[in-house]
Amino acid sequence: MKPDLMGQFGPDYDFCRYGLSRIDFRGPPKRLDGRYIAFLGGTETFGKFLETPFPEQVESRLGVTAVNFGAVNAGIDLFARDQTVLAACHDAVVTVIQVPGVQNHSNRFYTVHPRRNDRFLRPTAALETLYPDIDFADFAFTRHLLLALEQCSDDRFNVVRSELQANWEVRMRGLMRRIPGPKILLWFAGSAPPLTAEGQDVMHADPLFVTRGMIDAVACTAEELLTVVPSAEAVADPEAGLSFHPLDRAAAAEMLGAAAHEEAAGALTGALQPYLVRGPV
Repeated sequence: MKPDLMGQFGPDYDFCRYGLSRIDFRGPPKRLDGRYIAFLGGTETFGKFLETPFPEQVESRLGVTAVNFGAVNAGIDLFARDQTVLAACHDAVVTVIQVPGVQNHSNRFYTVHPRRNDRFLRPTAALETLYPDIDFADFAFTRHLLLALEQCSDDRFNVVRSELQANWEVRMRGLMRRIPGPKILLWFAGSAPPLTAEGQDVMHADPLFVTRGMIDAVACTAEELLTVVPSAEAVADPEAGLSFHPLDRAAAAEMLGAAAHEEAAGALTGALQPYLVRGPV
C-alpha cells in the first residue's frame, strides 16, 4: 500500500525521509545529531495500524530519541543498500534489528524491488531452469510466488527454501558487519523461533522460514539476542488497539497488536538500559 493511502484510514504515519534516502519512514522525523537508538525492521517495527509502536514506547520509557527505520515488508536489501540508514546506525548509541523473513531480499532465484522488498521483479535463469512449467509473469509479490512454487513441487521447493535460508544467513551477517556499534537482534513474533521451517504456512508464517539454528548462526554478530513472544493475554484480542479501514481487517488480523507492542517495549527497555549508561554523551 502506498504511503499516501496508508494514512487515510488509521494512524497518521507522518511519513518522512532522512538525508539522501529514498525510503519513506514513519515520522515524525527525529534529529540525528544527538544520542539516539536506531530501530531497523519490518512491519512490526514500523507499527502498521498502531498509534504507538514499540520504538516510540521505548523512547517514552527511556527518555532517549528512538529513530524508527522500520518499513512495511522490509527485507535485508532495504537496509543493506541504504547508505543514509547505515550511517545513522553507525552514529547510534545502539541499534535494534528486528529479525526479517527469508523471502524479501534478492537471491540466486529471483530479484526483489530495492525499496519495496515484497515486490517480485524477475526470476533468474536458475529459477526458470528449476521451474520450466511456471509462468513468472503471473506474480507480483514474493509470498505468492513462493506459494505457487511450493504447490507445484515439494522437492523443487525444498531446493528454493534451502537457498533462501542460506542466503539469509550470508546477507544478515553482511548487514550486521556494516553496523559497527552495539546491536541487539530482536525476534518479535507470535511464537519462538522454530527448529525447522518444514510445514510453515508460506502466506502467514513470520519471520518466514527462519529457524532457531539460523538465529544462532547470526546472533554471534550482535551483542545480544532478545526474544519477545507476546503472552496469551496480549494476543487474546488481536484487533485491540489497532486502527484500520474495514477492508484491511484481514491484514490487521495478521498484526501483533498494541498489548504485544507494550510487552516488546518493556523487554527492550530493560535490554537497552546498559548501553545507554555507557553510551557517548
